[in-house]
Amino acid sequence: MQVTKTVEETRKQIKQWKKEGKTIGLVPTMGFLHEGHASLIRKCREQNDIVVVSDFVNPTQFGPNEDLEAYPRDFERDSKLCESLGADLIFAPSPEDMYHDPHAFVSIDTLSETLCGKTRPIHFKGVCTVVTKLFHIVAPDRAYFGEKDAQQLAIIRKMVKDLNFDIEIVGCPIVREEDGLAKSSRNTYLNDKERQAALCLSRAVKTGKEVIYTGADAKEVLNPMKAIIEAEPLARIDYVMMVDALTMQPIEKADRDVLVAMAVYIGKTRLIDNFSYGV
Repeated sequence: MQVTKTVEETRKQIKQWKKEGKTIGLVPTMGFLHEGHASLIRKCREQNDIVVVSDFVNPTQFGPNEDLEAYPRDFERDSKLCESLGADLIFAPSPEDMYHDPHAFVSIDTLSETLCGKTRPIHFKGVCTVVTKLFHIVAPDRAYFGEKDAQQLAIIRKMVKDLNFDIEIVGCPIVREEDGLAKSSRNTYLNDKERQAALCLSRAVKTGKEVIYTGADAKEVLNPMKAIIEAEPLARIDYVMMVDALTMQPIEKADRDVLVAMAVYIGKTRLIDNFSYGV
């Protein structure tokens, strides 16, 4: 497995693989890899000749008071995991190599204005910009994203369609701990009490899945979910919403494909979870 640190050396290797007619899959990550990332890498390994994992904590998707500096990093551990899963290359650039006095950004309207976009207004502009850059650098045939970040996945799909990227976007299911908590790098911020409290998210998801039906009012689904979270003293709701699965806009009834998504603060740590319902 190779490790590249610059755009230039990464492009050089990609061109060589392309010349050899190899298919390339990209798994974009911010590092501190867990089993959720591993599932993306495995799927990528199954479907492509070459597996590229990017390992980059992207500064442009963090707001001024967010956890950029505190975000967990362990490149040595990431490398070992990637190698054990059969990755061919890890691209681990510095912020300086990715951004040179930037004035060009990629942003998407409408889809990025609800859910996480409402409380993290610059987040998806940063995500779309870095993903676009990675697509240009790695030129993958396929790229892999987790369904835990469902709004991000919908935005990337729309961006790829609107900007005519010739890339297949592959969504992979949420991976959970044995007790149901969705795997997340931010779970490491939780102390023991908070870790227990965080289970209210997956319990709410389970309840939502049980009560939803075609044509159900949003309140019928969301109210029992909110009740579970509000019963947990350490939890504070950012949002619990039902949105159109394509546009990410709030809807009143489950009369089309929907995403039911939440963001909840457990202590100071913001966690997300969701489920989809197809009509």
